[in-house]
Amino acid sequence: MDYSTWKLFIDAVERGSLSKVATAYGTSQPHVSRQIGELEKLCGGRLFQRTGRGVVLTELGLRIVPQVRAWLASTEQLANDIRSSAETPIGKVRIGSLSSTAHPLLTTLYRRLRERFPLIQLTIREGQGAQLETWLEDSSVDLAIVYRTNSTPRNGDIYLAETSTHLVSAVGDPLTAHPTVDFSVLHNLPLVTFCRPSSLRGYLEQMSIEQGIALNVALEADSISLQTHIVAEGGMYAVLAPFAIAVSSRFCPLRASKLINPTITRYVALAMARHGQLTPACRAVIQVIQEIARSGSEIVPELMP
Repeated sequence: MDYSTWKLFIDAVERGSLSKVATAYGTSQPHVSRQIGELEKLCGGRLFQRTGRGVVLTELGLRIVPQVRAWLASTEQLANDIRSSAETPIGKVRIGSLSSTAHPLLTTLYRRLRERFPLIQLTIREGQGAQLETWLEDSSVDLAIVYRTNSTPRNGDIYLAETSTHLVSAVGDPLTAHPTVDFSVLHNLPLVTFCRPSSLRGYLEQMSIEQGIALNVALEADSISLQTHIVAEGGMYAVLAPFAIAVSSRFCPLRASKLINPTITRYVALAMARHGQLTPACRAVIQVIQEIARSGSEIVPELMP
C-alpha cells in the first residue's frame, strides 16, 4: 500500500482527468497513466474507464473508493498524531453542510477552532440532503450537518436541535397572515420544492398521503435562493425550515407561517462518515459543534413575525 500512489488515484477520481492530475503534480500524463496501471494490476481489474472527457470509475473503482479514502485519512491522521505534541488535535476535518446551515453555524465553528485548536484545518462542502448522504457513504466528508425526520437518532447521528417547518410566501399573502397555518392548506397549492431525491420532499409527500391532500409541485429547484426569489414574486409557495428562511430573508422579502395539524418536526443532526474511525481532530470538532448547538440561535434562528 503506497500512500502517494493511492493519493494520486483519489485525486484522479476528484478531478476526473489524468491530464489535470499530471498538471497538478507537475509531471506527464503517461507517467500518471503508468501509476494508475500499476494500481490496476495490483487490484486485478480496471479502476477507470477512459472517456472522451477524461476518466470515470469502473464498478471495481466505485467499490474501493470509500475504503481508500478512509485509509488515506487515517494515514494522514497518524502522521499528524506523531508530529503533534501534548495531545493537541491536528489535521484536516471535512464537513458537508446544507447551504442554509453553513452560516452562522460553521462560521462560528471556524472562529472557535481557530482560538482553541489552531492546528485543525476545516474543509467545508455545501450540498443538498441526498448529495450529503453520498459524501458520507463514500467518505468524501468526515462529518455532515443534515436534517432528519425520525425522532430517534440512528447510525451514530448526534441531534443538535429540533426545528419546525414553515409555509413561505411573498409578503402580504393572506395564507401566511397568521403565525401558524394548517397543513391542509398545501392541497393543490403551487409549490416550488427540491428535486428528488430529497428527504424533505419525500416526507411531505408521505404526510400529504396520510392527510389525504394532493401536493402540486409546480417547479423543482435545489437552490434555496432560487426557490425564495420565485416565491417573493408572488403566486408560488415553498416549504422550508427557519434557517433557510432567515438566510433568504436578507435578500428578498418573505413571510412564513409554521405548518401545524400536523406539525412537521425535523431535527438538525451531525452525521458521521460510514467508513473509518473518528480522528482526534474530528472528535474535537464534534465537541465544539455540540457546544455551539447548546447556544440555540446558531442552529435554529428565531423568525421575525
